[in-house]
Amino acid sequence: MSERRPDGGQRRDGGSDRGGQRRERSADGGGQRREPGSDGGQRRDGTAGGRRDARSAGGPRQPRPATGSTGRAPRRRGPDAARQAAFDVLRQVAESDAYANLVLPGLLRERGISGRDAAFATELAYGTLRLRGRYDAVLALCTNGRPLESLDAPVLDVLRLGAHQILGMRVPSHAAVSESVALARAVTGPGPAGLVNAVLRAVARRPLEEWLEAIGDAADPRGADAVARLAATESHPAWIARALRQSLVANGRPADELGELLAADNTAPHVTLVARPGLVSVDELVAETERHTGTAPRAGRWSPCALVLRGGDPADLPAVRAAAAGAQDEGSQLVALALAAAPLGAAPDGEGAPADASWLDLCAGPGGKAALLGALAHERGAHLLANEVAPHRARLVRRSVAAVPRGTVEVRTGDGRDLGTDHPGRFDRVMVDAPCTGLGALRRRPESRWRRTPEDLAGLGNLQRDLLSSALDATRTGGVVAYVTCSPHVAETHVVVEDVVRRRDDIEVLDATTTMQSVTATPLPGLGDGPYVQLWPHLHGTDAMFLALLRKTR
Repeated sequence: MSERRPDGGQRRDGGSDRGGQRRERSADGGGQRREPGSDGGQRRDGTAGGRRDARSAGGPRQPRPATGSTGRAPRRRGPDAARQAAFDVLRQVAESDAYANLVLPGLLRERGISGRDAAFATELAYGTLRLRGRYDAVLALCTNGRPLESLDAPVLDVLRLGAHQILGMRVPSHAAVSESVALARAVTGPGPAGLVNAVLRAVARRPLEEWLEAIGDAADPRGADAVARLAATESHPAWIARALRQSLVANGRPADELGELLAADNTAPHVTLVARPGLVSVDELVAETERHTGTAPRAGRWSPCALVLRGGDPADLPAVRAAAAGAQDEGSQLVALALAAAPLGAAPDGEGAPADASWLDLCAGPGGKAALLGALAHERGAHLLANEVAPHRARLVRRSVAAVPRGTVEVRTGDGRDLGTDHPGRFDRVMVDAPCTGLGALRRRPESRWRRTPEDLAGLGNLQRDLLSSALDATRTGGVVAYVTCSPHVAETHVVVEDVVRRRDDIEVLDATTTMQSVTATPLPGLGDGPYVQLWPHLHGTDAMFLALLRKTR
């Protein structure tokens, strides 16, 4: 679930959906590879941690050129392949509304870029996109008053890439400047090369710490708006920074944690696997991962089903290819486990199927939560209906649940808002992983913070209320609905739940914190007094998943 749009309701984990399904793979799956070339993501100052290979050497390795008759190697013309790839990703993101983590892997394979060069290109593309706001603020102080908006978009992207190499990757300044000039010549012609050279030389004259102070002062000249300062230095739109501060306070967290939260959004997440119960055990998945990657994964911090990769591609694992395991953020795992553990009320005498026999995932695409719920349902002899509005997303769900024994999961293509009318009072447990702004998964979608606007909230809020109402209508008396978002924005979480509950007289709000703690391998800190659960990247190392549990009373 990350980026969602209000056109009818499904998640946007990588496609566009409506009626209750997701679009972004990252939201549910947590499944993008951790960005190569970083040893732990980004430091608190936003610079990339790590490897000395390609970056400290000034960039990706180049093949040794043949020497001519003079014995001197001919000067290389044009940009290197890794920088060109990173530039092309930025252009596709800007021009085609593409997602970097979907574009870049295929582009690297197509061009035969691998190893250190692939690591360099990945960190350069993702880091530049995440920290675009920071670098734009720096660049604006280096153009002699010329507005950045007056620059051609490709030139501005070259400058951003150069700024990230200088300030975020520890590429030597001379290499970053010269390679950026070469890139500018290749993609825009010789005209802007002088500008690129002059601006990046100005960037290189000051260390990151001084630039952070300068852009902070520019954003907060009177020293009275700490949120504006953090938004500039930690590269978030100001409206998102203010919304996240409000969310912290609404969920009982100190407002002064905002800096840590924003910094966590700038840190590349590890790849986390889920061992789907009854399909593959955690021990079996550990052994398989060690055989195929050469390194044993570590246990997840919270989910008893989770393993964290130390290296390698999860798609190389047989269990993942067979859908017995998958890549899924621990927060996503926990909300599914919590729904399965939530206490049901007694069903009315003589009505419906036996208690706990019928489950529903209202917004099932791309299928990560549906696969985990399907595995749990099979262990209990229950049946899961996985609903997805878009046919291509429904195909992803079918792939995700392929390892669940036949007869346990039925995949339905349809609008989630119709389920309450089509199947009133039928289900014992219902998951509503609602379309949302995806503000809780910004670390996975480096470009998403620059695409969302406050205006998105109105349309999404109406859709979220409709989906939750439909889910409640489809739930039998005593059944439980989990309302989940990968956004902590109060307008998408507390407000939606409370609005829907206020309009009905048949709903009891359960204490989700108690249920959540019952399914974790280690107690989760910082959940507060409930009744809702809000996870945090800076506190739990998960996406900022929200969970409310609602039980139907009549």
